Amino acid sequence: MLLGKVLAQAALKENKQLSWIPSYGAAMRGGTAFCIVVIADREIASAYIDKCDTLFAFNQPSWDKFKTKVRKGGLALLNSTLIDTKGTPQNIRMCKLPFTEIASSLGNVRVANMVALGSYLKEKNILKRQTVLKVFAEIVPKAKMHLLEINQRALDRGYKR
Repeated sequence: MLLGKVLAQAALKENKQLSWIPSYGAAMRGGTAFCIVVIADREIASAYIDKCDTLFAFNQPSWDKFKTKVRKGGLALLNSTLIDTKGTPQNIRMCKLPFTEIASSLGNVRVANMVALGSYLKEKNILKRQTVLKVFAEIVPKAKMHLLEINQRALDRGYKR
């Protein structure tokens, strides 16, 4: 959810058109949480999408549930630490990185999403890295400012791959 929020706020800062729909569903009971973020240079006709251009999947249940939702030629960014990609749909680009493992090596597994975001920024070149870093600084609560630096390192690590 944080990754989607950061993407959305960075898109707004860069004057892009935006739709952001978080969905927690049954996540508290072991289900998958997800959000839909649509970023465009022109007006967005519908916030709902049937097929996505990019999918971030951090665990096996999410990959299993959403892998068929990536459009032909789309991109799947996968946490290879936790996902077995057997049965991968054809005609999608795969970017497999051990997000959890990289985050752990940085000192906090919870920044795996920022490793993925860095990889996305490098792959898609849709938003500026500096804008994303500014968003981090703005949304981190004062009591958690110590997390800003590790999130920035995680973003940079994903960007450098």
